[in-house]
Amino acid sequence: MALTGGDLPAYVYDLAALRTYAQAVRAALPPGLELYYAAKANPAPPVLQALAPHVTGYEVASGGEVEHVRAAVPGMPLAFGGPGKTEGELRRALTLGVERFHVESEQELRLLAEAAENARASGAGEVAVLLRVNLPLDGRALGGAALAMGGRPSPFGLDPEAVERCLPLFTREGPLRLRGIHAHLASGLDAPAQVAMAARIADWTRKLSERHGLGLTEVNVGGGMGVDYAHPDRRFDWAAYGAGMADLALRHPDLTLRIEPGRALTVHCGWYVTAVLDLKHSGGEAFAVLRGGTHHLRTPATKQHDQPFQVLPVDTWTRPWARPAAREEPVTLVGQLCTPKDVLARRVPVGALRVGDRVAFAMAGAYAWNISHHDFLMHPQPGFHYLDE
Repeated sequence: MALTGGDLPAYVYDLAALRTYAQAVRAALPPGLELYYAAKANPAPPVLQALAPHVTGYEVASGGEVEHVRAAVPGMPLAFGGPGKTEGELRRALTLGVERFHVESEQELRLLAEAAENARASGAGEVAVLLRVNLPLDGRALGGAALAMGGRPSPFGLDPEAVERCLPLFTREGPLRLRGIHAHLASGLDAPAQVAMAARIADWTRKLSERHGLGLTEVNVGGGMGVDYAHPDRRFDWAAYGAGMADLALRHPDLTLRIEPGRALTVHCGWYVTAVLDLKHSGGEAFAVLRGGTHHLRTPATKQHDQPFQVLPVDTWTRPWARPAAREEPVTLVGQLCTPKDVLARRVPVGALRVGDRVAFAMAGAYAWNISHHDFLMHPQPGFHYLDE
């Protein structure tokens, strides 16, 4: 696919490669382990649809995502997670037949029970619930995490004692059925650390179930598989993870284990392609000003990393003045925003970079366009292209 200067910036997604990768991930996991895709990572309908044959379902985290994913991949199971669910969102999710609710607090549980009771009066069935628990962790368990969601004071989930306080709210007469526990405690962990975290969650769930005679049957250990932007050729070790989870499943034959990766599934299928508008030197350093910026690709600003990129040379130059260029020196790649934080990569050595050259940023298939502040300064939005060959 040839992109001209007028087509840029643009996102390009390789759906064929995504399908191949998702198939390989699924094959690396034990057969009984359920694989849900966290739609927040990249909710583009073609991406959701490409994943559909290889995932068990989708994790959604808002009423908007419930509506969007249900429309994009109708009939696929949904698990509704995330904090701060509103009454309206819960009612709508019940209407749309969401299969699982990850409940974050006692307040939310009571709201869901009320909504489910009203839905039952209209003929709806029982509602399956997983309580999200925030298990305390020591520093070693979180040491390699890029982002800690739990294991310490957190707005996410219930402390263990709060989980036990919620148990009396599940009654035989009520519409809610407690199926298990959900826990997403950290992101950015490697395979051994992920397996160890999953084991801790599953062991805690089994003890809770035995202590109260709950007969719990499900454990969702979350996502957060590590992604290394500094080494784009390295990928999460799904084979090692699958082997570890297979052993864990043998230890807990009565539990259905479920995971919900997002970034680790789709990050490598996307590129953000743009063009060099200007190149100048300031204080002895080179700066390339690109069309677009972090209002399209926010990830490097939020994670404070250098987004990996490749220079695509364009040799045509028709201006009557000398072409601005940087050669054999570090270059900082910035966007068009009026803020010094609009940086995509900082002081990265390049062989040559000139005005008019293209730059393709890799690993833009997750948490990229959908988390960016699109309307700041009102620059045009990028194009979107989906390769499917």
